[in-house]
Amino acid sequence: MVAETGSEGRRGSRHKLVSVTLDDHGIVRYHPDVERERAVAIFDLVEENFFRPAGDHQGPYALRLAARDRRLIFDIRGEDNVPLGKVKLALLPFRKIIKDYFTVCESYYEAISSAGLAQIEALDMGRRSLHNDGSERLMAQLNGRIEVDMATARRLFTLLCVLHIRD
Repeated sequence: MVAETGSEGRRGSRHKLVSVTLDDHGIVRYHPDVERERAVAIFDLVEENFFRPAGDHQGPYALRLAARDRRLIFDIRGEDNVPLGKVKLALLPFRKIIKDYFTVCESYYEAISSAGLAQIEALDMGRRSLHNDGSERLMAQLNGRIEVDMATARRLFTLLCVLHIRD
């Protein structure tokens, strides 16, 4: 999905997230590697993103992501935390790609300590490809409800994977 360029520009302050939180209640603490991925994805997402919900809402936005009842919930709020609406996506279309992504990631991290460069590079290419596929699927599922660019979708997919660990 290609974002339109308006008078504020594609990366205008109106069409962006200024905060992102995960509703990960019930988790005492993530594994340190997962916590690092979560923190980096949120930092990068807030630093640079394109996020435009359908409707006439005025941004910038605060986003709270949750996984409940086999749904990914985008709780969209104004910068002042006033609720603007929720978008719910079924998690089922993501289950296989997330499972495959986790499998390749595990192989990749194991290979780093023992495999040759060619095997590590091949696993990394597979990991990136699956991440892109998941991000494109997320963009397709959001179509008509929330417009995002690929970089934003990639970071949101990372957070979806983090939420999926507990779901």
